[in-house]
Amino acid sequence: MAESVMIKCSVCGTSNRVPRDKIEQGLKAKCGRCKKPLPIHLEPLTVTDGTFVVDVEGSPIPVLVDAWAAWCGPCRMIAPIVEELAMEMIGRARIAKLNVDENPQTASRFNLRSIPTLLVVKSGREVDRIIGAQPKQEILRRLERAIA
Repeated sequence: MAESVMIKCSVCGTSNRVPRDKIEQGLKAKCGRCKKPLPIHLEPLTVTDGTFVVDVEGSPIPVLVDAWAAWCGPCRMIAPIVEELAMEMIGRARIAKLNVDENPQTASRFNLRSIPTLLVVKSGREVDRIIGAQPKQEILRRLERAIA
């Protein structure tokens, strides 16, 4: 049997079992209860000052926000890790990227003073903050703690 992931519907809250191979093929999944499309993101979601509240704070699942800038070397070092996590965490956590240079309001609101900074947001609140380039296992461990 193919490996499945559980994806929570953002409309009605129902958990849906979706085969991972169907997601990787790019097939659109619908909620079994309300028939609305399920929120499946194979790549990190780009968030802005205007979309942060809805996409991150309003997410039904925890969100890992990568606060970065184009000129930041360590940010470029962890970018592949963030992209891997987006695929691996489908249905369990959402991965988002926030360019701090282009979105100063959100950066200021969260008092982001150094980058890369990874924010773990659950139920609209910051529950963890990872500062600096960290190994994938450490990021995953901290994200798993928020999912539990």
